Amino acid sequence: MTAPIQIPTPNFTLESFDLPSTNQRILGPPHPPNTAIPLALRPASTIPTLDTIIHDIQTLQHNQLFTKYLSRHGTLLFRGLPIHNASDFSRFAHAFGYRPHEIIGIVVDRPVLAPNVAPANESPKEILIYNHNESPQVPHAPEYIFFYGHRSPADGGETPISSSLELFQRAQRELPTFIAELADKGILSKVTYTVTPQYKGGATLRQAFGKHILDSDDEDTQRRKVEAQIKRYNRGEYTTWEWTDEGTLVLTHRLPAIRTQVGTNLPALFTGLAAYYRNVKVNGRGNAAQQVYGDGTAIPEEYLERLARITDEIRVLHRWEEGDVLVYDNVVAQHGREPWRGEQADRVVMASLFDGEVPGVHELLENHKNSIIGLVVEFVVAIDEARVRFTDDAFFLLLFLPLYNIA
Repeated sequence: MTAPIQIPTPNFTLESFDLPSTNQRILGPPHPPNTAIPLALRPASTIPTLDTIIHDIQTLQHNQLFTKYLSRHGTLLFRGLPIHNASDFSRFAHAFGYRPHEIIGIVVDRPVLAPNVAPANESPKEILIYNHNESPQVPHAPEYIFFYGHRSPADGGETPISSSLELFQRAQRELPTFIAELADKGILSKVTYTVTPQYKGGATLRQAFGKHILDSDDEDTQRRKVEAQIKRYNRGEYTTWEWTDEGTLVLTHRLPAIRTQVGTNLPALFTGLAAYYRNVKVNGRGNAAQQVYGDGTAIPEEYLERLARITDEIRVLHRWEEGDVLVYDNVVAQHGREPWRGEQADRVVMASLFDGEVPGVHELLENHKNSIIGLVVEFVVAIDEARVRFTDDAFFLLLFLPLYNIA
């Protein structure tokens, strides 16, 4: 597909290789010519030990070599490495030198399998989780997402890959009014947290913000500690909250839907809009809250439909092999999860999230900083599971069971 790349390390060599066209494609503008997504890498000869791999990745990352490849390609695939379990995966992911991501305001209960490793989205196998960036509904989203394929189903369960930069370029050309409105209004996300789980697998208010709460704390003390965690977002008037009489917390964030890639200043659509729309259509959740702009007007469905169709045209589906590791630059690339046949346990994918430089607001928004109020997405999750919204590969709320991030 592209000219082979060889990456010599102190003790072995990684080489690029081609994948089937359903699993890999050449990116369009604004990416450089002949840029493949994902860039697939494997040992060129004898497979080294995991200790050797970790040492050599750490050495190359002194010059941010793999970070630069991520910036260009959006997603890297590592295949043929001796990674067999959560512990191996954790050690490999930490070798890149990124800072582990702390999820402030988590909405799903994610058990820890190894240091900074948790299951990816565990919603039912029939549920589609369409392409999205991780955690676009909160101010503090991870920069780098690692996925490890521990077990793969025989039919389905692929992980989508697409470019947020290419999506913006296409949408700006084909939906200029929509992009202008997003730039002008930004997005507003509203998340509701309750004392008890709102659905199976959901997080409680204490899990989301109560890391310093003691059982002996009275209600006022507990609320002060929760609010102290919210203030760590450090966003002033752009993040607000209110308490209900039942002790429920309603948290509102005002965010840009267009983010900037650090180093290039290229704009990216950092969003779950297409996922929200497509999940409603495919998963049959027609009674879900409508997406609206910050002024309260509905986003025309034709915009969302076209955004999803563009995504269809620019995405590939990663067919997992056991031991595969996919690494995403969360600003540059979107991910998701396809349904699969067979048993729920046939697909086991783990996730590890890390921070980088906080993506900035694209210059398109410079004259609209005070009006970034946009897109109201009611993430109020129904108590009965049938209406649960979205919990994905640690990705994000359960918009309808699945988008929460981490597919």
